[in-house]
Parts: sequence; structure tokens; C-alpha cells
Amino acid sequence: MKRTLAAITLLSLASFGASAAELSGALGATSQGGLTARTAIGFNWDKSWWETDTGKLTGYWDLGYTYWEAGDEAGGRHSVSFSPVFVYEFGSGHIKPFVEAGIGVAMFTGTTAGDQKFGSSFNFEDRIGAGLKIGDDQKVGIRAIHYSNAGIKEPNDGIESYSLFYSHSI
Repeated sequence: MKRTLAAITLLSLASFGASAAELSGALGATSQGGLTARTAIGFNWDKSWWETDTGKLTGYWDLGYTYWEAGDEAGGRHSVSFSPVFVYEFGSGHIKPFVEAGIGVAMFTGTTAGDQKFGSSFNFEDRIGAGLKIGDDQKVGIRAIHYSNAGIKEPNDGIESYSLFYSHSI
């Protein structure tokens, strides 16, 4: 499973070509009160859809690393995730509000994080967020990300991270 995920990630990264990239960082908390720190690199899609005066739909590939500091049972856990993320940007000014949503995959360094039990190291990542795009280079916002194995294996407690994030194009 780990080799398959690594191969998919490498092939996806190789397909990005000249896509614009952005680095992001986020600090947050879990639904159980633990802290999370996340860093990621995003590769913007060179496409947009449904462009109107209201806004446009775009997206990016997100490759992230999260450190989970929480819980008596499994504090100090790590995860790596990969997700396609759709973004709807409103307006066309210098500061544009946006919303985002995506579903991807994640690998944890164990079958628990905090006091939550996953049943497997492989999990799915569901996200939703909102924020402001400032110019063409910066974003600030809030994000909720849920991890669980979708019932593939029991137990399937899942865990959430609610965070503030900042990203900058490179």
C-alpha cells in the first residue's frame, strides 16, 4: 500500500510541469483539543471553469505533512496526505474571497492519533475551507480537515483538524 501511494504521488508530481506552486503553513487544533501543525506544497491547475462576473472555479493538488501533538495514547504522530482541491474564487479584484473543498488520501505513522483509533494507517482526507486571496501570490483562511478510513477497517474513530492557514506562491 505504501509503495502504491508513493508511486501515485511521484507520478502526479511529475505531471505538474510548469504549474505554479505555493507553499502553505497551518496551525490548528483537533476536535479533542490537541495541537496540529501542517505544511504543504500546492500545485495550481492551469485551468478554470465557469468564469463569470461572480467568479471562477479553479483548483490545485495539495501534498501535505501534518504533525499531531495530542493525546495520552498517541501524541507526536505524523501524516502525509495528497488531495485534489477545488477552489471557487469570488470576484475579480485585488482581494478575492474563496471557498475550497477536496477529498484525498493520507498515511499516518500509526493507527491512532491523539486518543482516536483509525484501524489502519491509510485514511481519507476530506476538507473544506474559506479565506481571502490577496493578489496573485497570497492566501489566508480557515480550514477543517477530517481524516478517517471510511469504514474500511474497524475501529474508525476519525479525527479532525481545525486550522488557520497562510500560503504564498513560489
